[in-house]
Amino acid sequence: MSSIILLFLCLFIGIVIQRINNFPKNTAIVLNQYILYVALPAMALYYLPKIKLSWELLLPASIAWITFGLSFLLFSYLGKVNNWSKKLTGCLIITSGLGNTSFVGIPVVQALYGDEGLNTLIIIDLPGTFVALSTVGVLVATIYSNQKGTNDSIVKKIFSFPPLLAFLVGLLMVIFQIDFPEALSDTFKQLSATVSPIALISVGYQLKFKTYGRHFKFLFLGLTYQLIIVPLIILGLFYFVLGKTDLATKVCIIEAAMAPMITGAILASNYGLKPELSNMMVGYGIPISFITLAGWYFLIEYVVV
Repeated sequence: MSSIILLFLCLFIGIVIQRINNFPKNTAIVLNQYILYVALPAMALYYLPKIKLSWELLLPASIAWITFGLSFLLFSYLGKVNNWSKKLTGCLIITSGLGNTSFVGIPVVQALYGDEGLNTLIIIDLPGTFVALSTVGVLVATIYSNQKGTNDSIVKKIFSFPPLLAFLVGLLMVIFQIDFPEALSDTFKQLSATVSPIALISVGYQLKFKTYGRHFKFLFLGLTYQLIIVPLIILGLFYFVLGKTDLATKVCIIEAAMAPMITGAILASNYGLKPELSNMMVGYGIPISFITLAGWYFLIEYVVV
């Protein structure tokens, strides 16, 4: 219960400090940078060495790639059929194809399934969502904005991304079955504990409810895909095709139902892919996702199982 209270309290704090002038305009940037450069790497270095390497890890890691791949197929098709602009199509592919598996996902999963659920979340988030963002996300943004990019620049973005570097270190430790000394491991654990509150304050600080009437149809399409269609596909694949009902499967479905990724929306905006719609996908998607996530949680805990 305390995790649920913390979740909504931190989100509320973020919304409130939007209106306090003493906080600089780049507050969200600073908070996000701390999460990306300190807290998330610490989380990876704490949890990854304790994971047993198996083929089962491929399923959680595939969630983000399935989501982005289906988003690309769906919205590129709809874009051609409806003669949408390239920027609109690119915006929907990126913002609908990348879920908020860390900033919102971590506190939600921790509240619902405790620290044990974070073992699966790390696999979904680092080799999944963030690598997808840094590779195919950047590639789609470049193509649909008519900007030129090189393979070298994409590779550089991937291997200069701190959580991914921490993931690679952790993966090597998993392979060689070693862990950090207890004192250092506990330090990483304490740093990783700051992810949830700071991430939620950052999310609350960035929530904007601007209205652009001409975008509501596309907002509805994007959020329907991300909050309803994708988790339904993952539910069907994991439960009914593969027959899996364990904790990792439940975390995968909850993560698949997350709202649009803030960093993905920032990427789309920076490349000029309908910035207004990108902001709406995050601003409306995150609050709405708390309602749909409650529905998915009830479904997988009390109906399907």
